[in-house]
Amino acid sequence: MIAKPQSRFLGLIDRISIFTGQVAAWLTLAMVLATFTIVILRYVLDTGAIWLQESIIWMHAMIFMLGAAYTLQRDEHVRVDIFYRKMSKKHRALVNLLGILCFVFPLCIVLLYEGFDYVRLSWAMREISRNAGGLTYPFIPLLKTSLLIMPTMLLLQSTSIALRAFLTLKGS
Repeated sequence: MIAKPQSRFLGLIDRISIFTGQVAAWLTLAMVLATFTIVILRYVLDTGAIWLQESIIWMHAMIFMLGAAYTLQRDEHVRVDIFYRKMSKKHRALVNLLGILCFVFPLCIVLLYEGFDYVRLSWAMREISRNAGGLTYPFIPLLKTSLLIMPTMLLLQSTSIALRAFLTLKGS
């Protein structure tokens, strides 16, 4: 059994991932409604809104960025599990722990390191769309901030999974 402080910490991480997954789900609905609006504007009213078209692209990106940790938390990420599904619980825990330590953590750290200046500059210059009538400030910097949110959320969720795997290996 997981000790209380560990259990609360791991539960908090899971709740954060679930929350971001729910935000991604609502963005999916918003994207569908925006697409419907664009179709009505274009084919019924013979007009359009570039900012609305751009928002669909950005919402689509945010859905993937915000949904990554939730997908990992739900164990619904892509995995080649020819051998994994036949392994014992301890062997699965070892595979999860090694995969997180060797792949997920280093990738997330690189993404955070490389993305930080990119995001910082977007905020500093108050970046807007390059298209006339496109998205205004702060939408572009907000989207680019997801380049830092996604690896941070993956680090948190991976930490939760790694701690659970460690406790399984330890026999707790």
